[in-house]
Amino acid sequence: MRILERAVYVGPSLYAHFPVIRLVVDLEALADWSSARLGEEFVTGVLAALPGLGGHGDGHEERGDLAQRMRAGDGVGLGEILAAAAVELQRIAGEDVAFFRSRAIAGTSPPLHEVIYAYAQREEGLAAAALALKLLAGQVPEALRGSEPVAADWQWDTARIDFIRYAQRRAFGPSTAALVKAAEVRGIPWLRLNAQSLIQFGHGRYQQRIQATITGRTSHIAVQLASDKEETNTLLAGLGLPVPRQVLVTNAQGAVRAARQLGGAVVTKPYNGNHGRGISIDLHTPEQVIAGFEAARLHSRSVIVETFIAGDDHRLLVVNGELIAATRRTPGHVVGDGVADIAELVDRVNADPRRGIGHEKVLTQLELDEQADLMLERLGYHHFTVPAAGEVVYLRSTANLSTGGTATDVTDLIHPDNRDMAVRAVSAIGLDVAGVDFISPDIGESYAKVGGAICEVNAAPGLRMHVAPSEGQPRDVGGPVLDMLFPPGSPARVPIAAITGTNGKTTTARMLAHIAKMAGRTPGMTTTDGVYIDGRRTVEGDMTGPVAARMVLGDPQIDIAILETARGGLLRAGLAVPEVNVGAVLNVASDHLGRQGIDTLPQLAQLKRIVVEVARDCAVLNADDPNVIRMSAHTDARAVCYVTTNPSHALVRAHIRAGGRACALEAGVNGQMITLYDGGRHIPLMWTHLIPATLEGRATHNVSNAMFAASLAHALGLKLDAIRQGLRTFDTTFFQAPGRMNLFSEHPFKVLMDYAHNAHAASAIAALAGRMDVSGRRIVVLTGPGDRRDADLVEIARAVAGRFDHYIVRRDDALRGRGPEDVPRILAEALREAGVPASAIEVIPDEQQAVDAALRLGRAGDLVVVFADALARTWKQITKFRPAGAPEAHHTVAVGRDPTHDAGLEPEALPDGVVRDARGLVFARPPGADG
Repeated sequence: MRILERAVYVGPSLYAHFPVIRLVVDLEALADWSSARLGEEFVTGVLAALPGLGGHGDGHEERGDLAQRMRAGDGVGLGEILAAAAVELQRIAGEDVAFFRSRAIAGTSPPLHEVIYAYAQREEGLAAAALALKLLAGQVPEALRGSEPVAADWQWDTARIDFIRYAQRRAFGPSTAALVKAAEVRGIPWLRLNAQSLIQFGHGRYQQRIQATITGRTSHIAVQLASDKEETNTLLAGLGLPVPRQVLVTNAQGAVRAARQLGGAVVTKPYNGNHGRGISIDLHTPEQVIAGFEAARLHSRSVIVETFIAGDDHRLLVVNGELIAATRRTPGHVVGDGVADIAELVDRVNADPRRGIGHEKVLTQLELDEQADLMLERLGYHHFTVPAAGEVVYLRSTANLSTGGTATDVTDLIHPDNRDMAVRAVSAIGLDVAGVDFISPDIGESYAKVGGAICEVNAAPGLRMHVAPSEGQPRDVGGPVLDMLFPPGSPARVPIAAITGTNGKTTTARMLAHIAKMAGRTPGMTTTDGVYIDGRRTVEGDMTGPVAARMVLGDPQIDIAILETARGGLLRAGLAVPEVNVGAVLNVASDHLGRQGIDTLPQLAQLKRIVVEVARDCAVLNADDPNVIRMSAHTDARAVCYVTTNPSHALVRAHIRAGGRACALEAGVNGQMITLYDGGRHIPLMWTHLIPATLEGRATHNVSNAMFAASLAHALGLKLDAIRQGLRTFDTTFFQAPGRMNLFSEHPFKVLMDYAHNAHAASAIAALAGRMDVSGRRIVVLTGPGDRRDADLVEIARAVAGRFDHYIVRRDDALRGRGPEDVPRILAEALREAGVPASAIEVIPDEQQAVDAALRLGRAGDLVVVFADALARTWKQITKFRPAGAPEAHHTVAVGRDPTHDAGLEPEALPDGVVRDARGLVFARPPGADG
């Protein structure tokens, strides 16, 4: 059994609308085997290793529990068992995942299986499948194991524990998990920004960040103050709050003197420690004080000696000036039964499934370490002492959960005075989220009556004890933190528009971003040539996948996101976000077919349909494309907006009469009007000839793009005036839309450059060339992407055949797996077969040479169309080209007057690069300048 391919989908994909992993698995000799055929021993072994296998859901509840089907001899395929095992391993590690499924991939030889399952963390999910495969390989007969042998010393129990620890090292800690859960309940999106606990809640300019329970609003001074235990003690004492007396020392003798000065029992603790590390309590003798000092000195250069306060240890959680939860903490301990020794009692406690390593579970395991030995030594005990029945033996002096302590919720018992005291203390320090460590003999009585003291005020308090106490009611402590960061009614999301289709995506996205700027918004945009923030490109390259979308949504400037969503990104990793406000599909045409399992137009349409499947507010669909209009049955958006260039479209007219949204072209005396319909309203928007990007309406594909941009903007709530202004001021200059219908008119002939890379786009540009006012010839530089099928290249040639007077065919600038002559040869042959005379076809494989040849052919009144790959280089080549016979232009700078000219004297010789005109003005031109 072998895993041949792995794909991790971060969001909605062809397989699910949530994160899943897809594996392509070669089951080799076991391809036709099932659990029933492998026998009872196999089933027993697998279920013994994973007893809960398939006890959740696989998306097909009618099929029942997978483990039951295996026991009943219902032949369950190994692919399905592998998927279920990958899910079950994640569940054992504490993740809330359930979905899995498997199927044979049709037409593969040898037969392959597709295994799909949900995951919570990428690396954990992949490791789960690898371990599950090893488990299954270890259970099948040795002769059938194939290429996945199992080492003789491999132990399932050890591997399982190692996997759990691996997973939990990468999981959120309890505090972060509580905050993420609270955000999800409130519909607040979140992004994990690192491998630890740095989380962004919200998008764009509305975002808030947390690290554990430190928020982006937490005062640095307050954190520093809380970390300084001595300063905190002094500040709180100055406000009349109950605190123990303290002395800061740096050596053991000083600690003994401080203890004598304070009188009675004392506590030693690190000056800036945390999690209860290095704290020793109830110290009486100089020897105990010295030992306590040394323990604290391991964690801090300076040590605090303070008076010991008798009572229970409480953690009081204060958020945004309000006490949210109170917990009584009990140090890690065992209770004797008169039979078992302390080591055995510790093992018994650690067998509790709620206990794990560190913060991985609700409780932490007890350890018999130096701290425990010190506590036992004070009692005269050791590991093999047998405590009396009912005797409580403490193994820690402090009650932190991270050292094995337990927690009991007492929120409903706390006295109002103690509540107010905690709030005052946190307010004095200046923290927005804080934990107050309060020692009290009775939390239900006022500290003014029964005593007690604040030992510490903690920044970044842990939430585990409140979320999952050992006893008492769990508290939603993450909710108040999120309500503080996002008060009810405040925004957390930016509007998101996802745009897909075969052609027009980039231009439509740019138009929409421009409209948003005209509306006073700050757009973030992903396109095939980069990431743009407020109109400035911040990252260059094809940025149409999830990584680029995260860049945009994580940028603190933006307040609207426009995501060009390409086929490749959807196939590789899915959509970056679980939902969008508006999703648009412009068209579905033959492009990229025969790659990555997408072989037909219906399959391509199903892939691009994802953006409308997850659209929340509006799905914008091309009603003139049958593959797109059918997508209306697959969206749960509140509204569907149809876009059509046919004002008589029957379905669209019925949709409009029913109060639906639409955008259509209407004929008028001045041309064609883009018109919006919404809820019975008829909204004439703009004449197409007034939109510069349409070249006075001639570029019909850009008319369509403008209609989609207007529909998207309207669905996003942008004002009509902003839409009109945006379309009126958006043009197709290279600066504003590189590679999209860039027109250069400063030569005696015109040059039109476009990144048309499929037959649909090539046909649109050829049609535009035919509609432009040209008195001379039409010349084209034609190419096609090397990674397309031969049939696709033939269609590109047919799309332009007969529409130009001269054809120069070249190869793709990047060969993409083909030979240097392949693409030009296929295009030239297809042109000839389409009736283009051989004399009108010229083959020049190199892009720069082909463009140069076309420009040199140009004469006054001609139109040269260039299908370009290297956009910036080709545009520069076009603009810098000097037609034959054109006067050499010089950019000169006046530097003064020649005094000999004014005096009527013979002019002196001038240095190279300096010229004098008839008026005596002297100019300088840089050497070698060509203009």
